[in-house]
Amino acid sequence: MMRVTTMPTRPFGDDKPREECGVFGVYGHKDSAAHTALGLHALQHRGQEATGIVSFDGAQFHSHRGLGLVGDNFGSASVIGRLKGHSAIGHVRYSTSGETILRNVQPLFAEFASGGFAIAHNGNLTNAVTVRDRLVARGCLFQSTSDTEVIIHLIAISHRATVVDRLIDALNQIHGAYSLVALTNDAMIGVRDPFGVRPLVLGAIEGAPVIASETCALDILGAEFIRDVAPGEMVVVTDGGIESLKPFGPSRSRFCIFEYVYFSRPDSTVEGASVYETRKRIGAELARETAVSADMVVPVPDSGVPAAIGYAAESGQPFELGIIRNHYVGRTFIEPTDQIRHLGVKLKHNANAPSLAGKRVVLIDDSIVRGITATKIVEMVRNAGAAEVHMRIASPPTAHSCFYGVDTPARDKLLAARHDIAGMAAYIGVDSLAFVSLDGLYRAVSARRRDAAAPTYCDACFSGDYPIPLVDHEGGSDSRQLSLLAEAG
Repeated sequence: MMRVTTMPTRPFGDDKPREECGVFGVYGHKDSAAHTALGLHALQHRGQEATGIVSFDGAQFHSHRGLGLVGDNFGSASVIGRLKGHSAIGHVRYSTSGETILRNVQPLFAEFASGGFAIAHNGNLTNAVTVRDRLVARGCLFQSTSDTEVIIHLIAISHRATVVDRLIDALNQIHGAYSLVALTNDAMIGVRDPFGVRPLVLGAIEGAPVIASETCALDILGAEFIRDVAPGEMVVVTDGGIESLKPFGPSRSRFCIFEYVYFSRPDSTVEGASVYETRKRIGAELARETAVSADMVVPVPDSGVPAAIGYAAESGQPFELGIIRNHYVGRTFIEPTDQIRHLGVKLKHNANAPSLAGKRVVLIDDSIVRGITATKIVEMVRNAGAAEVHMRIASPPTAHSCFYGVDTPARDKLLAARHDIAGMAAYIGVDSLAFVSLDGLYRAVSARRRDAAAPTYCDACFSGDYPIPLVDHEGGSDSRQLSLLAEAG
């Protein structure tokens, strides 16, 4: 059999944390599939490996899933035309669990005795391997290697009466971070885990309820933002309206603070706060804590731009576009040979040499993971003639892996886990390196310092404080299931 090979999302060594996933759904609108495709376009930044839509027309479910970008899969009127129905849900994927093969592309679908059930998931289940092993031992047959399928099997074996109650029963047996949207014969369901680690919002377009990962997906449709789905809340949308359930008992929010730093789109409003304005405040806090004498402030585009604006305003130093990004490097631009890998950063970024020559430069970026890209960016700026290169990072050092839906390297691959600040600076090749403090990040996000006894965000990648049990990790299991079946291409 021929194995499918796909280009990685960032094929040239960009070592940013990988996006999670994005979900979208609309209930009771004649253009549900088209609206879902547009919503997924707006959420494309949350996952570029694969995408899918499932719709329901009152009698039958329709599905289209594929590898690649939303536009590659849903740019045709004929495809949208085949997704008939008044309700639809969709998903964009970056694989934090399971391989990038068509069987894993969401929404996943199952036929229960009560009817069809489609589900799309943003996050990661931290006991999926443990629960999966138990389900396989009792005879459950898995068709994918995704942790999301665990939820489907738990629903299938539940003895509860309704699909909603079966879903609640299933979710009470799992640990992890999840924002879900599901579609049944007569309902659309949205739910967040009790800690609310991943975002989920409720909106409406022409009276039709919409559930999405971010508000930018509402904006593209001209939809109204109603509110965030609360941590531990389940919203059940039917022809009779919207019902809010709190099936998991008391909830305490530990929203992912890195959504403000990097993941969410700058034009989204997350947990009541503008992401763009928050990133500018992080940059200002970074300047107050770590300012250095320089001639210009230069963002590493695009993710470093808002923080650099805030840093420049607070420090009084001019903001300049000293690095220009090429936005037209596609997934399949060129096969990444060793020679091309060496030039990878220049394919995406190029130094604006006339503005950098002879200048003391402060580079602003959102994070450092392995340090590979930062090293190449610094080398590029120095080769352009910069007299000094200082780097300031709009998040604390990423010293711990994420197990809640963000694909980060193993801890021994993280630069901050292997070096102190001085060692990191030497590795990257800068004259100085500094990060915003964890307290500074909290102040920028919520106007108060971090309470070590009761933090209000999930900041595990910085602090190592994991709010949800890491059952599979602690048991020594491999949370990334491997498949024995090679997909035919």
